[in-house]
Amino acid sequence: MNARQKNLQRMLHPRHIVFIGGSSVIRQGIENSRNIGFDGEIYAVSKSVSVLPDVYFYDNLQALPIVPDAAFVAVRGETAVDIVQELNNMGVYGCVLYSAGFSEIGNSALYERLLDAAGDMAMMGPNCYGAINFLDGVPLWPDRFGVQTAEEGAAIISQSGNLTFNMTLNNRSLPLGYVFSVGNQTVLDIADYLLVAAADSRVKAIGLHIEGLSDVEKFMKAAKTVLDRGIPIVAFKTGTSEVGGKLTLSHTSSLAGSDDLYDALFKRLNIVRVHSLSDFLETLKLFSVTGTIRGKNLGILTVSGGESAIAADGAAEKGFQLPELEQEQVINLQKLLTKFEHISNPLDYNTSIWGEETKLYQCFTAFVQGPFDMNLLVLDYLDLEDTYITDWTTAVQAFARAASEQGVNAAVISVLPEGMPALLRELLIAYGITPLQGMSEAFIALKAVTSYTTKKEAIDVISTDLMLPDRVVDRGDLMVLDEWRGKQELHSHGLTIPFGEIISFNEEYLIQTEMSGPFVIKGVSDKIAHKTDIGAVKLNLHTEKEIRQTMLQMYDELVEQLDGKMQFLLEKMVLNTVAELNLGIKRDRQFGLVLIISMGGELVNLVHDSVPVILPTNRQEVTEALYSLKGIALLQGFRGRLKGDADAVIEAALSVAEYAEANKNTLMEMDINPLLVLPEGQGAVAVDAFIRKTAENQQQEESSPVVNVPPSL
Repeated sequence: MNARQKNLQRMLHPRHIVFIGGSSVIRQGIENSRNIGFDGEIYAVSKSVSVLPDVYFYDNLQALPIVPDAAFVAVRGETAVDIVQELNNMGVYGCVLYSAGFSEIGNSALYERLLDAAGDMAMMGPNCYGAINFLDGVPLWPDRFGVQTAEEGAAIISQSGNLTFNMTLNNRSLPLGYVFSVGNQTVLDIADYLLVAAADSRVKAIGLHIEGLSDVEKFMKAAKTVLDRGIPIVAFKTGTSEVGGKLTLSHTSSLAGSDDLYDALFKRLNIVRVHSLSDFLETLKLFSVTGTIRGKNLGILTVSGGESAIAADGAAEKGFQLPELEQEQVINLQKLLTKFEHISNPLDYNTSIWGEETKLYQCFTAFVQGPFDMNLLVLDYLDLEDTYITDWTTAVQAFARAASEQGVNAAVISVLPEGMPALLRELLIAYGITPLQGMSEAFIALKAVTSYTTKKEAIDVISTDLMLPDRVVDRGDLMVLDEWRGKQELHSHGLTIPFGEIISFNEEYLIQTEMSGPFVIKGVSDKIAHKTDIGAVKLNLHTEKEIRQTMLQMYDELVEQLDGKMQFLLEKMVLNTVAELNLGIKRDRQFGLVLIISMGGELVNLVHDSVPVILPTNRQEVTEALYSLKGIALLQGFRGRLKGDADAVIEAALSVAEYAEANKNTLMEMDINPLLVLPEGQGAVAVDAFIRKTAENQQQEESSPVVNVPPSL
């Protein structure tokens, strides 16, 4: 840990706290401290409050009898900077800066002063709610909260103060260890909070509410450290934006927005991503109470045929299996139940034994002995009062006893989120069984946890570095390589391109003896970004006469808009293709160079069929990305078609990644559109290439006829 992280750790375990500011914040902060059981000393510095029982009030910080370990600051921005400076000079470990009015409103000068004032002190914020240490009873918090102390649980790190506040009031019995509302992250950022939370062995999972990351590489390194310690991370990412849209020309650059890149980041690190606050809390609860789950075999118990059907549908939708019961189980259950129950999985044990704990225990014990990785009991109690809850607690106790004695994973699911009252939730957690609220949320959480567990055992994080330039790239001085030059550069890194050559009107013979048709003729110029749009490509030519006539026509139509700078590329057409893909590179301000793999043609835009891969990468990650495409079936013999050469696609993608690494300081964007995939074992060919780079050291060389690949292609 660095100095700021160590100070944050000390700040979260203070011997004394000082609250600085107005009456409402001080009164609430002190009330919070008492309610949660903080046993240290509490001080207050305020000009508007002077008397509260058992609280020492002072006019200024210098009057304090000791140097406090932690401070909560709620004053105006200008004054806040002076107070932060004074706290830092005193040697206070850290403070929460509740104050606003800095970079979030464009006040960069005040922001810089604040940064200097804080030094190595652990300053949370500004413009944040602060932190609560539920494990040790320490609230640095300006408002009420609902969760009480816990012996172990999840840590939540959030960029939204109000969302964090709401999460502390959750009605889901999520055991919380720490809550951090991080605000503007002037001194500390999400990576710092990750490392400090993970250093506490009582933290079983970490939840992140992310609007954006300021330093992706720092985050990656911190997240890997956390995951290497066996602590799962759940991310609820909100907000999307177009990054550099007006500066891009390639098709690739429009495919992956910032949210897609966060997806790629989470996949690489095995961070679980969810898409709603309810899913976020339920997934954290499952990780915190049950832990990891190996395998996707579920056993489901219900007291209703309707619930059985809903549960079976939910399981199937998320890729779970419902194994059949073994013969001995069937026999034992038939002895316990009436002839009206169908012995199966899911098992509707009906109401014949409802309320009878011994029979329920025997039924549940026989059932959970099946080949299940997780056992689920579906149970809803929807009365507003607990008057009739006895039969439900009986079922819970019977299920908990059976699961405990058999040593199996277990959870209880309510069909409706409101169908799991606090009494049942607390009873279940005491037994080590997760109460999951809402059928949809439950299966999302189950899928998240099982997927994390499966990948955890196989994952080898490729890199926590990004392919960022060594210096700032000058976006104002860019050039486009013509297709010929671009293909030559890519071919030098292993990419297969069509057999072809640059030709001119003056040549007596346009078709060399080693070339056979049909042919493609293309206009080549560094001013052409998209040839098809302006008619600079013609297909299915067979004779010299056709080629020469096409050249003349193309020249007449395009010479003026290209300032007379145009050559002609003659290539052998690539026939018998199985599918089209696109490969490309985009540059992102935060993520650096990123490889984009997508299906070609209409599929890429029609069904958003593209996958970003953060660079640097490796074969395993590229393979996973390729096979995650919706259109991958076209390479796998879809409806009797020939299989495509998927291995060649992977090699092509790795060649593009290698080219990007070799040009990381100059490459802005590129497209291989399309990459034509041939039948299995026959390769994949890049028939077009668009590359845009910085002009520095990139003078276009005069093209000359070059044979690039064997005539067989």
